[in-house]
Amino acid sequence: MDQPDELMNKPGKTGLARVIAATGYSLQGLRAAWRHEEAFRIEAVLCCACLPLAWLLGQSLVHRLLLIVCCALVLLAELTNSALEAVVDRIGPERHPLAGRAKDIGSAGVFVTLVLFVLVWGASLWERLA
Repeated sequence: MDQPDELMNKPGKTGLARVIAATGYSLQGLRAAWRHEEAFRIEAVLCCACLPLAWLLGQSLVHRLLLIVCCALVLLAELTNSALEAVVDRIGPERHPLAGRAKDIGSAGVFVTLVLFVLVWGASLWERLA
């Protein structure tokens, strides 16, 4: 069943004002992750250190972008996991199997991106040094 346009659009800012507001919310989220999430800080520093190395290690533009994307995916997974954990913790401090499962799955997402990072960067280093 189709819904009227009024029900489909969010109330509030539109156009450029909405983009500016969304950018502000995103920056607030990055600041909160930096302030409250040690894993995010560690991974962010690692990624910042790897960015210049990507330009030295990468043998083409696409290769360099692949190395950079792997860094970004780690940060994206950590941000998503941190948001999920915050929501689960907001619901209540008691232990619940579904809450534990949600946190474990979020952590697994970070793990998968870290494995991808190690594989891509490791293969790139191997290729460059061999």
